[in-house]
Amino acid sequence: MKYLFLLLSSLAFAQQTKFVDFKSVSGQLTLAAKDKSVAGAVHYSLEVLKPIDTIKIDAQNMSFIDVKLNDKVVSFINTTKQLQIIFPFKNGKNEISFIYKATPKQALYFVGSESADDLQIWTQGQGRYTSNWFPSFDDVNEKMIFNINLAYNQEYQVISNGMLTNKTTSHNMTLWQYKMEKPMSSYLLMLAIGKFDKHTEKTKYGTELELYLEHKDADRYEPTYRYSVRMFDFLEKEIGVKYPWKVYKQIPVRDFLYAGMENTSATLFSSRYVVDSTGFEDRNYTNVNAHELAHQWFGDLITAESGKHHWLQEGFATYYASLAEREIYGDDYFYSKLYETAQQIKYASRTDTIPILNEKASSLSFYQKGAWALFVLHEAIGDKAFKKAVRNYLEKYSFQTVKTQDFFDEVNKVSNFDTNKFSKVWLESTVFSTEKANDLLNKNKTTQLLLELDKIKKKPLSEKAVFMADILQSHVYYTVKEAVVNQLKNENFEAKNQLLELALATNDVQVRQAVATTNSKIPEDFRKQYERLLNDKSYQTQEIALFYLWNNFPEERFVYLELSKDWIGFNDYNLRTLWLSQALSTPGYEANKTALIAELINYSSPNYEAITRQKALEKLIGFQLINDAVLKNLVNATTHHMWQFSKFGRDNIRKLLKDKEMVLSFERILPQLDEKEQFQLNRLLKEL
Repeated sequence: MKYLFLLLSSLAFAQQTKFVDFKSVSGQLTLAAKDKSVAGAVHYSLEVLKPIDTIKIDAQNMSFIDVKLNDKVVSFINTTKQLQIIFPFKNGKNEISFIYKATPKQALYFVGSESADDLQIWTQGQGRYTSNWFPSFDDVNEKMIFNINLAYNQEYQVISNGMLTNKTTSHNMTLWQYKMEKPMSSYLLMLAIGKFDKHTEKTKYGTELELYLEHKDADRYEPTYRYSVRMFDFLEKEIGVKYPWKVYKQIPVRDFLYAGMENTSATLFSSRYVVDSTGFEDRNYTNVNAHELAHQWFGDLITAESGKHHWLQEGFATYYASLAEREIYGDDYFYSKLYETAQQIKYASRTDTIPILNEKASSLSFYQKGAWALFVLHEAIGDKAFKKAVRNYLEKYSFQTVKTQDFFDEVNKVSNFDTNKFSKVWLESTVFSTEKANDLLNKNKTTQLLLELDKIKKKPLSEKAVFMADILQSHVYYTVKEAVVNQLKNENFEAKNQLLELALATNDVQVRQAVATTNSKIPEDFRKQYERLLNDKSYQTQEIALFYLWNNFPEERFVYLELSKDWIGFNDYNLRTLWLSQALSTPGYEANKTALIAELINYSSPNYEAITRQKALEKLIGFQLINDAVLKNLVNATTHHMWQFSKFGRDNIRKLLKDKEMVLSFERILPQLDEKEQFQLNRLLKEL
């Protein structure tokens, strides 16, 4: 029944766009961090295309006053999901204005606090969520020009879509005025507020890039935003259509729900990608950066009219991001990623029964298989025809919504390619065309070798050892050497020892990391070689190596802990939290364990991001360092806005509740929790 209601709501909106065309909206907003609320005065300009008696604006759990039509008070209904203006509308231009207030449960997030001087406020409207914090439209087909004015404490940066047209400060408050010149769908509206430093770069054709960072991360600016200008210049040339907006902003925010989000002219991305040069080797922003930038054309300039055609956004953004990485890292990297995703798609196709052209398709289908489909098409019709089709497609449908056939129509104009057959094979079938994929992968030497290694995967090591040794001693791309090491994982150590030595001798970070990852059991005669991994310029390798060495050689634990006692790692403190848990679990090491316990528990508290808290809680629980403070932090996790972290909290509480002593401990702390925490813990206790 719920699905039917959603379907009817969607149809209702599709019908409204035929009767009403919203042209622009201005919002004068205020935000209250203390009660996590938003309020504002909103003014819509619209044109009635056909007579209609009710105009609907999506508004989730909002209150309204002073609702006016053309400056006159008008009847309205607040359904808690929509603001409905009741009036016998006739053809012509109209103005709707009102004042609203909301305390959103989603889409507008307050992270940290002003008192702790770490407040960030940001939005995430992907899908149909903007209507939780700004009265707008869940239907992507309703595009309009957005203009946002917002006053906030002068110590904070306020960022929204479009150009900053005015900024004035009075009585410790700064009014920020942002203006868009072209229409967009509501889900692309954004806000970000925080204590950021702003850096500016210029692209080849003069677009200004505004690149933000928290002040504490000032020394991570270059590695975080590495290649940004180069990728922008490349994509603008490769796509063949000038960047559609006047400015492009990128803002990392804490506890973001996804890797990144392509809000029009202003991408938000997860602070986990804020890295130094060592962290860049394992976790960099390059791919996410290119992907979200590509969305400025594919998603923001043109938008898929429904979920069925979602691949027109995600497939295109994924493919163009891979082309940008090809420009930076070369063909071998590009083809290696195609090989990797082909393997994932082939494996998933065994059980995946939903094709790309279906709104319920998986992310792997929309993103990776969509990108593969475009690669196949690009290779089939040639570079010149492909670029012309894409350029014509973007220019013809700029600031509109599109369906798959719209793109195919442009392909058909520049080639004799059979798009109907292509659609049936790549978009309407769940089968992955392995033969065609392998033909294309065989054009590259690196992926030729990866396919050869696939063929010998099940052969005894004695029959392939010479071939593997030759690869490890050659100058082939690192992904092939990684594949060799991965095939050795379950082999007898004595049989593979020489090959592992060769892998370590490559001095390639990724190959050496593969050795670290695939050898959880370390023989004594390999200890010295493995210990060298602790010195690699990779926080991920260091974490893996420290964990396995500490586990395998109890007698050497003091040595390892002394070596790593000052390590921090990524901005999620991966190395520090591991060291603390190991130090606390090593008898005789560090006399002042109370301070160490307090530090590790602090990392599990709301003072830190979810990724840091989860790492700390995993270690506290895994090493059985559990007290009331740990349990409180674990319960608090269940109330977090990131579903992955809240699920982690619930799952681990369920495991702990299997112990009767833990049941008593949770019941003891219950009165000390706030209302939301009590609600979540009571639900879990009732499951017993």
